[in-house]
Amino acid sequence: MSLEEKIMADLKTAMLAKDEKGLRALRAIKAAIILAKTSEGANGQIREEEEVKLLQKLIKQRKDSLEIFTKQNRNDLAQKEQEEIQIIEKYQPKQMDEAELRAFLSNLVKELGASGPADMGKVMGVATKQLAGKADGKTINGLVRELLTK
Repeated sequence: MSLEEKIMADLKTAMLAKDEKGLRALRAIKAAIILAKTSEGANGQIREEEEVKLLQKLIKQRKDSLEIFTKQNRNDLAQKEQEEIQIIEKYQPKQMDEAELRAFLSNLVKELGASGPADMGKVMGVATKQLAGKADGKTINGLVRELLTK
């Protein structure tokens, strides 16, 4: 079952249950899928990797908004963003925890022979490709920076 089919089924369920939080998040995902499918060169189809990137983008947008709303003491809006993040994350592949991520990245640094901050780009390029959908880019960046400055 494709992401779009899952979303449509869950959207119907949320409508019947009158789940406002779920409807908000699911409609956002549906709109993003439709935009991706109708974009130039998509031919009405999106691949699984594109679906994962789409979900990551939606989560990142909401995390950025959440951070801004929290700084501005807009707890009502921050809570809505947090609720949507939780719902969208359900459709994402399982994320690596920090210990798994740290182990993977330290092995990668050794494999690539990276020794300092100058090698940051080399490590990040490989890491972001291999960890696509499994970890947040900001977290990867922070851990790679930490590993390379030791």
